[in-house]
Amino acid sequence: MSKSKHTENDFFSLVFEVVKLIPKGKVTSYGAIAKYLGTPKSARMVGYAMNASHQSKDKIPAHRVLNRNGLLTGRFHFNPPELMQELLEKENIKIENHQVQDFEKVFWNPSEELDLLK
Repeated sequence: MSKSKHTENDFFSLVFEVVKLIPKGKVTSYGAIAKYLGTPKSARMVGYAMNASHQSKDKIPAHRVLNRNGLLTGRFHFNPPELMQELLEKENIKIENHQVQDFEKVFWNPSEELDLLK
């Protein structure tokens, strides 16, 4: 049991390191992070990591991680939920109906922007 918890913590740490590299004014998706980390089917686990990031002592810009369609699906993990949108709008990202507009233009793909961590 403790081994899987350790593995989860390691995965979350890797996710946090990638998320810290997302430039201001850019967003990425849970799936893009999962793919970059070599675990393309673990987008949901990236979402769990983003939820856990609020307890991290490090500043993790979780507001920059969205679903594959640019929807602010993680907003309910912010307090208040409107905070996610407010943080993105402060970075000049336009949001309508909880969705990033011009998603392709502000999308940051870690697989293209970073050398693999491995």
